Amino acid sequence: MEQNEGVKKAAVLLISLGSEVSAQVMKQLPDDYIQKISYEIANTDYVKPERRDQVLDEFINTANGRQYILDGGYDYAKSVLNQGLGPQKAKEILDVLKQLQMRERPFDIARTADLQQLVNVLIDEHPQVIALVLCYMQPEKGAALLAQLPRDLQVDVAERVGLITTTSPEVIKRIEESLEAQLSNFEVADTENVGGVSVLVGILNAASRSTEKNILGDLEERQPELATEIKTSLFTFDDITSLSDMDVQKVLRAIDNEALKLALKGAAADIKEFIFKNLSQRAAETIQEELEFMGPTRLATIEEAQQKVVAEIRRLDDNGEIYIERGNTDGMVK
Repeated sequence: MEQNEGVKKAAVLLISLGSEVSAQVMKQLPDDYIQKISYEIANTDYVKPERRDQVLDEFINTANGRQYILDGGYDYAKSVLNQGLGPQKAKEILDVLKQLQMRERPFDIARTADLQQLVNVLIDEHPQVIALVLCYMQPEKGAALLAQLPRDLQVDVAERVGLITTTSPEVIKRIEESLEAQLSNFEVADTENVGGVSVLVGILNAASRSTEKNILGDLEERQPELATEIKTSLFTFDDITSLSDMDVQKVLRAIDNEALKLALKGAAADIKEFIFKNLSQRAAETIQEELEFMGPTRLATIEEAQQKVVAEIRRLDDNGEIYIERGNTDGMVK
């Protein structure tokens, strides 16, 4: 929700700045962020003057706050912003600045280095070091790197990525300096993305099915809770529309109507439409009618039903009965 609001504000800012300036700003952004903002701009017909002024004021205050940090440090910035804007507004700006600083990630050389050179440098490092570097890499590149590691090392590194929460800046600086020293002689390209389950999910979504299976299989023995959390996040209920009609029909045959009805309660219109067109006319009409007269339902109940559907999708995928499209390293064999 917060991230989505940030994208909306960025879109308003770029619209307000005009096309020439916006084009220059866009060049400095990561590809995935450009896509999100472009979508938001394309779907914004009109910006109210008060909304535009609010976003511009926030931008100016944030830019000033950043300069205060550069000039005198965090405490100085906090003091100046508190005096000028009050404690609440100062906290909001400082929170934004913290997020922006997080985007200026270390290990830039790892994100831009040649993959094979990176593998050669990292393969003899401690798994914790490799995991830390992976946390700051693009998921696709992280997946490619992970796939080139020996299987035991793959699982060890994946486990550590999933369990990392905080790391000392001194440790990051030391590892970064060592990595830069080893890679500094190689030419680098261009790009941008830290630890935890979401990063590992991003990596595994981009990895081949065999790499994903190997890692999840071993993680289920070593870290069952982590493995469950990852499997839950790898494919969400909203992703169901990425399945082929034939595959979703197999899934729907295995789900009882009560669970399906609960899963569709509050689902987006395109998901409902996709599901209904893959049910028999009678079944679709029955569920639509029941949904119409269905009273308020607890979110937890809906999510539990949606997870039943997701669990069935993953079971069928594991058995090779349906196909979940994933990273370009995994394909169909006819």
